[in-house]
Amino acid sequence: MQAAPVRATAIPSVTDALRAVESLLLSSGQRTARRNAWTAVLEDRRRAKDRVESEYVLEAVAEHRS
Repeated sequence: MQAAPVRATAIPSVTDALRAVESLLLSSGQRTARRNAWTAVLEDRRRAKDRVESEYVLEAVAEHRS
């Protein structure tokens, strides 16, 4: 007796589900604005992380020189 072939279907991620709901609820312009705002937030976080790392390096160099 042969087993039936197994079919794998991808389960949508939470992100995919939220994007689907977003596309139903928001017009295209609002969706674009929301994505642009989120991209700006991520970029701000990246710059803040870089700034903290730079301060750490500058403090380490200053301590090494004294």
